[in-house]
Amino acid sequence: MKPAAVLVAPGTNSHEESVFAIQQAGLDAEVVLVADVISGREDLLDRPGIMVPGGFAWGDHFGAGRVFGIALGHQLRAFAETGRPMLGVCNGFQVFFEAGLFCGPSGESGGALVRNISAKLESRWITVRADWGSPWTEGIEGALLSLPVAHGEGRWLPSDTTDHLTVAFRYCRDGRPTEAYPWNPSGTPGGVTGLCNGVVLGMMPHPERATLPWHGSEAGRRVFDAFVRLMRR
Repeated sequence: MKPAAVLVAPGTNSHEESVFAIQQAGLDAEVVLVADVISGREDLLDRPGIMVPGGFAWGDHFGAGRVFGIALGHQLRAFAETGRPMLGVCNGFQVFFEAGLFCGPSGESGGALVRNISAKLESRWITVRADWGSPWTEGIEGALLSLPVAHGEGRWLPSDTTDHLTVAFRYCRDGRPTEAYPWNPSGTPGGVTGLCNGVVLGMMPHPERATLPWHGSEAGRRVFDAFVRLMRR
């Protein structure tokens, strides 16, 4: 099995932590440059799983994740059709939306990620709850995870048709989903901060920054344990 691909574009960060977190969970991973995928030097279909980490790909010009999502949209959608897992964190979540990975089977939109209600970057530790019904939260349903966030555009505005999507994680206050600030840093409805379309997961919190004791939390390991479990199916 080839290593999982952690995709990197100009402006991406957290890729080294992401590679480490996947390796820590039990499978190999490596950085793959978006330029190499576009040129054909890399074929994503050879990989068991894909992660798009956080950062500011192409400076978020024209909108967060938009250039990345358009540049690699065809390849990302083709990979999603294989049924292999895909993880998008923060900017990666934005990329997935821009690439159309949260559209329904007939092409209907799953909504969009827009600017936080606070209209500023929100960077701090938060608590999320693992929801029920997602392949990514199997075995940890109801668990509370302490994870960091760092985003300015993380508020999900759902479309009228979202039945094809499954909520994976919600911001919580005292163990209950919340829309209240600052526990919900973006103001997203229902506290939603992680969405699945099959085995495609997008989430705003950064699990790769919470995998070691000295990070302050090891809760992020549960996300990567799920990633590896899904790649091994």
